[in-house]
Amino acid sequence: MVDGATRSVWLHRALFVAIALALLFLRLLPLGSMAGDLPGPDILLCLIFAWTMRRPDYLPAVLIGAVVLLEDLILMRPPGLWAALVIIASEFVRARVALTRELNFGVEWLLVAGMMLGMLVAYRLVFAMVLLPQSGFGFAMVQVIWSIVCYPVVVGLSRYVLDLHKPAMGEVDAYGRRM
Repeated sequence: MVDGATRSVWLHRALFVAIALALLFLRLLPLGSMAGDLPGPDILLCLIFAWTMRRPDYLPAVLIGAVVLLEDLILMRPPGLWAALVIIASEFVRARVALTRELNFGVEWLLVAGMMLGMLVAYRLVFAMVLLPQSGFGFAMVQVIWSIVCYPVVVGLSRYVLDLHKPAMGEVDAYGRRM
């Protein structure tokens, strides 16, 4: 039999994949997208950061990479570039989970905002280095700002709808390891 903790981890992983696929499906729908409209937030990126901050064991790097690589392929972005940046950023955040556990939400929000801005700059820098055409900087910056603004909403929904909370001090996982 599978114990409750292992079942919870796998259920949350399956839920993450289902939410990611639903978000990808919604991005593909032509819902009022007119030329010149403002871009929406990257909800999947907010979800990855929120879940990695709260329960890093629920989202392994391979799962994050596979989901974002699928998004790259379907949205016709350069395959692997955004996925690599998301993995690097999520692993940076994962390495600081113990530090951010004691900090308040404002500091966490600033950390995630800094990571999103750094990812935007790195993405555009790679595009500029290989001379690929890219959208205007203001257009990309608006999407990042929307993502930063939507991050608390995603965290709130994750916390109160999915009961995804930060591990308490001394809390252990199913294998007896400290979280």
